[in-house]
Amino acid sequence: MRKGFKMKLFQGMEEEYQKRHNALWPEMKEMIREHGGSNYTIFFDPDTLTLFGYIEIQDEALWDAGADTEINRKWWDFMADIMECNPDNSPVTTPLHEVFHLD
Repeated sequence: MRKGFKMKLFQGMEEEYQKRHNALWPEMKEMIREHGGSNYTIFFDPDTLTLFGYIEIQDEALWDAGADTEINRKWWDFMADIMECNPDNSPVTTPLHEVFHLD
């Protein structure tokens, strides 16, 4: 299953976002894989500060369960100062509807 979504950075946080993802914690990578995530990519539009995420998941329920892990909550807290977040520090995300795919 393919998922697309968008998020938004705060002004001036582009380099910090890149730096933090270049040093993504091994425990976070493990959690993503354990919860069925693969082929995860994030793109950035500098004109709008919008991040476009793409991930392939095995199962929606398994993927959703990853949000409640300790390491994921720690990551959300770590990222909350540089991007738009909800009150629980989860990133504000907007799901994107797939309109075309070609293998």
